[in-house]
Amino acid sequence: MNAHPMKKVSLAWMMILGIIAGILFALLLKDYVIYIDWMGTLFLRALKMIMVPLVLSSLITGVASINGAGSLGRIGLKTITYYLVTSMLAIVTGLLLINLFHPGVGADLNLSGTPAVSDLKGISIKDTFLSIVPENIFASIAKGEMLSIIFTALLFGFFITRLQDKQRILLTDFFNSVFELSMKVTLFLMKLAPLGIFGLVARLVSQQHDLTELFQRLGIYMLVVIGALTFHALITLPIILYLFGRINPLKHYSAMSTPLLTAFSTASSNAALPLTMEAVEHKAGVSNKISSFTLPLGATINMDGTALFEVVAALFIAQVYGMDLSAGQQIQMALAALLASIGAAGIPMAGLVMMAIVLSVVGLPIEAVGLILAVDPILDMCRTTVNVLSDTCGAVIIAKSEGEILKV
Repeated sequence: MNAHPMKKVSLAWMMILGIIAGILFALLLKDYVIYIDWMGTLFLRALKMIMVPLVLSSLITGVASINGAGSLGRIGLKTITYYLVTSMLAIVTGLLLINLFHPGVGADLNLSGTPAVSDLKGISIKDTFLSIVPENIFASIAKGEMLSIIFTALLFGFFITRLQDKQRILLTDFFNSVFELSMKVTLFLMKLAPLGIFGLVARLVSQQHDLTELFQRLGIYMLVVIGALTFHALITLPIILYLFGRINPLKHYSAMSTPLLTAFSTASSNAALPLTMEAVEHKAGVSNKISSFTLPLGATINMDGTALFEVVAALFIAQVYGMDLSAGQQIQMALAALLASIGAAGIPMAGLVMMAIVLSVVGLPIEAVGLILAVDPILDMCRTTVNVLSDTCGAVIIAKSEGEILKV
């Protein structure tokens, strides 16, 4: 009789183990943390390394494929509009709650990589929009100026579809290949994430004089994120669902229970995609014509929960560092969160990869990501569930507007 092979431990559980191990190591072997914290530094350097090619190729191929499919007509326009509006509403909800509760203000935490005073100066709204257009894209890539890189990627992706067939196919294949390569590297780095998280958490905990203060602040931050996600899922999306689709939110949510539970347990919108399509078609009655376009696209670029999380996390980190962000800086953060969420791949911890973009926009060190790692696996599951929920709401609203709801 053959023995059953051991079940593979999921990445999320490995990360949780890394967090627990990091906390215990710092508490029991504080003097030896200097010998293992290099793992965290190395992991963050690797994230910085892959950030630009991943975002650049992801956005160029995403925009090129939308246009290339010839689908940016009425249905495509409705879909993109829905994604942008719901993501911005999610970001605004996050901004309101984080500015209302200020979980990081006055925190007495010892953190490495404190931003220079020059990073704290106010940025006007005019400067915010001017900074989006790069003077030299190669200089922006070298400096990691993510808003400029994202703008260039969107522009290139759009105009690739306006080229002659030969050049269009050549460039599309090239950037698709770069994206696939970047994804392979990112997935490999994510396998190393538990070790990186172990080093980062051990360093953070070892630096603290008062752990109670650290965990209290993280607890309030976590409640703010979950509260904002809950508001978006239970107030904003149902209102949109009813007003624009005349659909009963309770019935819809009940019909979507299987893909939502899958999204929560796997923290991956791509893993939930087959079940999402099945539920939307067979339980909500959306035609395959609509679901086959909106849902795969949504799993790639519609990340309400991720966008909300990124702006709340970045503002929390800024508060902990004592940065008083101007309106211009917060608008920059919101734009970066919106555009970064579009570039976020539907894989576990993708939001963590994209956090580096939002932090870099206002001059925060990427090392600050270590502050929020202890609670991120749970928040990752929550935000992925909201991402998938928003995809399903968009699919039924667009199907209803197109008369593509079938009887089930």
